[in-house]
Amino acid sequence: CLALANLGASINLMPFLVWEAFSLPELTSTFMTLELTDRSVSKPIGIAKDVSFKVGVFHFPVDFVVVDFEPDPRVPLILERCFLKTSRALIDVYKGELTLRIGNEAITYNLDQTVR
Repeated sequence: CLALANLGASINLMPFLVWEAFSLPELTSTFMTLELTDRSVSKPIGIAKDVSFKVGVFHFPVDFVVVDFEPDPRVPLILERCFLKTSRALIDVYKGELTLRIGNEAITYNLDQTVR
């Protein structure tokens, strides 16, 4: 599954259709409201806690806020700054690379070759 890593985001977002398709853990209720970029307000359906998110050979536990919106097929998930911290992400803008690390192991992606 493709995802957008957003340094400005403060939550991980998952469309409800994606949550349904993967039969993920039961949602925890929330009183959170989200203000979207078009200034509209959205109420999440719930929070999916400790979802095992696989990137290459690595698995990360991630909490997703599940919202009922039409997913962009190119990037159905949005990962926030805290996920990038957990995965010890290194972003080299000059080289166009994103490196994720766990312990002494690392996986590097060439961002110039990703789907646009």
